[in-house]
Amino acid sequence: MAAPPLDAPRVFRQIHIDVARNATDDFNPFHDGDKWMRIRGNPFGGPIVLGFQLECLAEALITQVRQAEGDSGNIRERPFRNYQFTFAGALRPDEALTTVVKPTNRRMDEAGRPQLSNRIAMRTSGGLVLLGHVRDTATPRALPDAALPLPAGFDLDRLEDRRELPDNGWFHKRKFMTNSNAKNLLSGSLVRQADYFDELEDRVNFPDMFPASLISCALLEKAHADGHDFYRDPMIYTAHHISVDQRLARALRSADALHMLVSPAEHVDTSDRGLAGSGMAQQRYRCLGLVAGPRVLFRAELLLAPLSVEADPATG
Repeated sequence: MAAPPLDAPRVFRQIHIDVARNATDDFNPFHDGDKWMRIRGNPFGGPIVLGFQLECLAEALITQVRQAEGDSGNIRERPFRNYQFTFAGALRPDEALTTVVKPTNRRMDEAGRPQLSNRIAMRTSGGLVLLGHVRDTATPRALPDAALPLPAGFDLDRLEDRRELPDNGWFHKRKFMTNSNAKNLLSGSLVRQADYFDELEDRVNFPDMFPASLISCALLEKAHADGHDFYRDPMIYTAHHISVDQRLARALRSADALHMLVSPAEHVDTSDRGLAGSGMAQQRYRCLGLVAGPRVLFRAELLLAPLSVEADPATG
């Protein structure tokens, strides 16, 4: 079955939300068909689609555009795919979502190296839901200078799961790659899983957003360990900036361990108007996804803000 046209309206049902949150171990009550009602000040009137679900769809649609343009990608020249998204609204089950992906912009970076970029916008009849761009570059754009908060040569397998690292407060969460969970995230994101996995054709290709989507699980478990009350003090994603090393992403296989390190929260203010509101305090988290080596599979910067009943946000 062929993928629907790029500009075709897409509709998520509650079953898609359940499949995606189960595939990523996301237990945020915003996505639960019952628990959403217990969230104080929840303006949505029901569960909402995961932010990483929308980003998984965005990844697939941009790949579709580039393939149609005849660009199959050049990982050696541009090994890093950088996702920068702003959440402007929530998507509810049964709402029609339309997407616009701009043609690929090809140009040189400051050092004369080629890069590709596409802008993307997702909206409903009620307004914008997600806005952002995806860039393929020679170096990572998210946290490019981030240093591992671990001693050189440290054995990742020695890290305790769901524990803070001694001395620096970074939180460690271990997950494992599984073909079935990646397929379910794709299906829950309205993406054809056969484009990424096909046993009869020996195709195994974890989408970038599968390991990245596990960040939400790590953040939720960190918050739960810190005693956060998800019903009285709900938080919403306002922005994601994620850089994925596609050399490592394309080599992922089932049962590979992923070690996620999440920094302590940093409090920042935004001068932008819109989702977070002008001057609203936000929390910034840095996250590193490590595979054996240790090597950095992804690096991410995520902004969250307290839920505001005046805003119409998207959450993780």
